[in-house]
Amino acid sequence: MTTHGPGPSLARRLTTPDAVILGVGSMVGAGLFSAFAPAARSAGGWLLAALGVAAVVAFCNAASSAQLAAQYPTSGGTYVYGRERLGPWWGFVAGWGFVIGKTASCAAMALVVAAYLVPQPWQKPVGVAVVAALAAVNYRGITRTARLTRIIVASVLAALAVVLVAVWVLGLDPGAGPSPTAEMVTQVGAGGVLQGAAILFFAFAGYARIATLGEEVVDPARTIPRAVLGAFAIVLPLYAVTAVVLVRALGTEGLAASTAPLRDAAATVPSAGWLTVVVGAAAAAATLGALLALIAGVGRTALAMAREGDLPRPLAAVQERYAVPHVAEVVLAVLVCLLVVLTDLRGAIGFSSFGVLTYYAVANASALTQDPAHRRYPRVVAVAGLLGCVVLALAVPATSLLAGLVVLAVGLLGRAVVQHRRG
Repeated sequence: MTTHGPGPSLARRLTTPDAVILGVGSMVGAGLFSAFAPAARSAGGWLLAALGVAAVVAFCNAASSAQLAAQYPTSGGTYVYGRERLGPWWGFVAGWGFVIGKTASCAAMALVVAAYLVPQPWQKPVGVAVVAALAAVNYRGITRTARLTRIIVASVLAALAVVLVAVWVLGLDPGAGPSPTAEMVTQVGAGGVLQGAAILFFAFAGYARIATLGEEVVDPARTIPRAVLGAFAIVLPLYAVTAVVLVRALGTEGLAASTAPLRDAAATVPSAGWLTVVVGAAAAAATLGALLALIAGVGRTALAMAREGDLPRPLAAVQERYAVPHVAEVVLAVLVCLLVVLTDLRGAIGFSSFGVLTYYAVANASALTQDPAHRRYPRVVAVAGLLGCVVLALAVPATSLLAGLVVLAVGLLGRAVVQHRRG
């Protein structure tokens, strides 16, 4: 087992079902309610092909993450794996990309929740309140996080089953959704498919939360690989079914034009206004579940980085009663609340995708260096994951790619300065 810097360890309380639920909760909110429409704008009629590409890359990343987490069952995920297998700088690249990108994602998710719950003037205050409430849940301990996530995931999956079946059986023909404009439907080529895959890959990224919680699961060498692949196995069929239903209900162009595709699909069911209410409630609940798990995951990665001195040391503090990284979580909550109040984060989604792909590129490179005794999957899986991450990272929109490279460079420069001062 790897060692870490000073500070007490977290308590091992999560079972395999708990970890699976946290992973599913992290993925469902990010993908089902936000990714299909922009992906359709990029991939057009090749949406399912883009989903397939994203799924293959995500599976490779899940396998590499599971393999590494079994060998290094501590908090921090790929930040730890990169340090152990490739060196401190690579670990920092992974950790910095995860913390910064996912902090922005937390704020975006809080705003999405508020958008489904209240009118525009109240959205930012409600977004702040949501972040504060979920941070308080995390502060009370990871078992409470898992328990609440279990309730949210069960409710969302039940609601989605009702909506998808109703739309498939009772919905009108394609074209009932919003009419597209010429600007919204792009000319699809290989680049469009890859860009669609990059957007949809973001929807799969939630299984990273399981690895970042590696210090808190029971029997991690057995639990983590099962939980990562189990969460992936649940979500992939759900995404595929949802994509097929949306394309059938709205048509490819209608889906590309939609800002709320599941709500628009529900609206194709005659005399079923209640169905759109169900969709709105499910969207809010799913995003809350993803945000809850994301706050926990970012806090644990910040904890791991602080233990090694890559973030301020006080962030490594662990609260004795609840065994959580309370300083890291409080600081994270404050930063997210500030972003909710001060920033329009629409453009941050592309940046977050770039950060997630960078994170997993380091994970796959780390898995390539593991010895046969710790290798659970063929090396070709990690090779495919690494190449896939690089290709999809380069396929994100140009402005997102530029922003990601700049922020990554700023982080590396900052670390270099700190290392130089330490001598």
